[in-house]
Amino acid sequence: MATRAGFSPQTVSLLAALCGQPSAWQHGYALARQTGLKSGTLYPILIRLADRGLVEARWQEEPEPGRPRRHLYRLTADGLASATAALTAAGSVRGRARPGTGTSPRRGRRATAPAVP
Repeated sequence: MATRAGFSPQTVSLLAALCGQPSAWQHGYALARQTGLKSGTLYPILIRLADRGLVEARWQEEPEPGRPRRHLYRLTADGLASATAALTAAGSVRGRARPGTGTSPRRGRRATAPAVP
């Protein structure tokens, strides 16, 4: 599967959390704590990544007594390649000055905005 550079910042955050232990199964609650994503954002991203073959999901085999089984997630080989590419791209974007940040990328000086009457 080809890598996709256009992941949302939330997806990149989730991919970074999964890359921390790419072969380890992780449950959604732990991923939510690591990323700060709410469940309404996290689980749709996990479902989309699974549909694209970047993440695999399975049910927890032995749940803790008194608790329901949980879904567990981990990156596939394609997912790890896509995540690495996305994290590399996100890192290169962070290093550049963006329009409207007040820094001129050519001269390194503060840009001044015209006075508003």
